[in-house]
Amino acid sequence: MFAVLKTGGKQYKVQAGDILRVEKLAADAGEKVQFNDVLMLGGDAPVVGAPFVDGAAVQADVIEQIKGDKVIKFVKRRRKHSSKRTVGHRQKLTLVKITDILSSGADKSGIKAATGSAPAGEAAPAAKKPAKKAEAKAEAPAAVVADDLTALTGVGPAAAKKLNEAGIESFAALAALSDEQIAAIETVKVKPEWVEQAKELAKG
Repeated sequence: MFAVLKTGGKQYKVQAGDILRVEKLAADAGEKVQFNDVLMLGGDAPVVGAPFVDGAAVQADVIEQIKGDKVIKFVKRRRKHSSKRTVGHRQKLTLVKITDILSSGADKSGIKAATGSAPAGEAAPAAKKPAKKAEAKAEAPAAVVADDLTALTGVGPAAAKKLNEAGIESFAALAALSDEQIAAIETVKVKPEWVEQAKELAKG
């Protein structure tokens, strides 16, 4: 019996006992992993997935984490530029040994799924950010509802802006002003009729 599995963007035809070099997996040497993306099962009764075979999986033991052969990239620009650049790369790989091919019951095996390794420091912070935002929202005090102060007779947009700059954004705040507080406001002259109208509007 053989299986065609998909991992790291590549497809592999495997059977029990095969040793594969696949794209790096998030697993240590000696761990057992399970490839759940099985495209086809071969044998006496072949099964082709659409795109994957439900319940099928390939189990393998991780032998070690290795690096592939070095690949050299050489760039040379002639004539006007006359520059050269050499870059080397060794792909990180995982050496695994196929131990078993399951045609069904893969979801109940309890074996860790074979997944690629995410770049360091990306997955964990992403999971923490929403929690921090939720905490910040919970701790933030309730915002003061701002009233349209231009509803007062004699208060135009300019006067309303000056009142807002003085910290007066609602009818209730204006109605609560004492004579001393009104005298202390220098940006705009608060008229007594504004205060009276604000008291009526604050009551609703």
